[in-house]
Amino acid sequence: MKSRAGALTAGPVLIGASLAVALAASIVVAVTIGPADLSVGEVWGSIASHLTGSESPLSVLRDGIVWELRLPRLLTAAAVGAGLALVGAIMQALTRNQLADPYLLGISSGASLGAVSVLLLGAAVLLPVAAFAGALLALAATLALAGAFGRITPTRTVLAGVAVSALAGAITSFVIFWVGAADAYREVLSWLLGSLAGARWEAVAIAGIAMLVIGVPLAFTGRILDAFALGDTTAASLGIPVQGVRWTLLGAGALLTGALVAVSGSIGFVGLVLPHAVRLLIGAGHRALLPLSALTGAVFLVWADTLARTVFEPRELPVGIVTAIIGAPVFALLLARRRSEA
Repeated sequence: MKSRAGALTAGPVLIGASLAVALAASIVVAVTIGPADLSVGEVWGSIASHLTGSESPLSVLRDGIVWELRLPRLLTAAAVGAGLALVGAIMQALTRNQLADPYLLGISSGASLGAVSVLLLGAAVLLPVAAFAGALLALAATLALAGAFGRITPTRTVLAGVAVSALAGAITSFVIFWVGAADAYREVLSWLLGSLAGARWEAVAIAGIAMLVIGVPLAFTGRILDAFALGDTTAASLGIPVQGVRWTLLGAGALLTGALVAVSGSIGFVGLVLPHAVRLLIGAGHRALLPLSALTGAVFLVWADTLARTVFEPRELPVGIVTAIIGAPVFALLLARRRSEA
């Protein structure tokens, strides 16, 4: 029995270590992919020179491609993918809704409204701030609507989020129709579909700090979410202040999502599909599910963005299109598998 428990513990640890190595390797290899014809050694040389302050072995142009363009974009993709998958797993646990995703509380639509407003006004420099503010306003509106008719419950909150999302989406469409000029539509559409094309070190800082301050603590809430899975009564009997913890986790997840959406736009399916895929692999225990979902999301979005950047080169797809093309059939397969196992 003891060896079996050790094996159960070692499995997720081994998977996590493998995913961490795969993530590091994916970022380095993905930097080499593109028309510049870079090698892994050249990428490492450029990174090392910037970290140590020494002279880069590459030309100014090639070094700029590595350090200023591709590396910050891929690091942003990793942080966004990790955060969306992590929040998706938490939302599914807190609402007991397997179709829940990070955008459940209207956050994405609120962020889109803020971002589109500043893009159409020609103030793109304010985009992250406006998107984050829109996400927070949408969250506040969702909670206010859910509490307007009595005690706030998960079901009532989800329904309020759907209503706020629909309203914010309608206002966004109206703003685009009323204000948008022809040359602004492409930039707006790219953001609405999710894009990391403009990610630079500022985006890395926003997404990275959000993951460090909010994402890492959330990844260690597995024991609490396992208690929630047994029902509110059981969780309360274990000494967990159910309502306070639920809204703290929902609020933290919403804040993290708002920060990520502010730098990437609305990238769908990552937070919906990947927690299900990881759950099939390692089971429903959240202590392993949360960190492994985050690592899987990071690896997935690194390669999804690489495909978006290169598959139709020199044209570039919004990464949200790639995640939808991959995520929709994968989600259908996961549903079919669950039905066959039921």
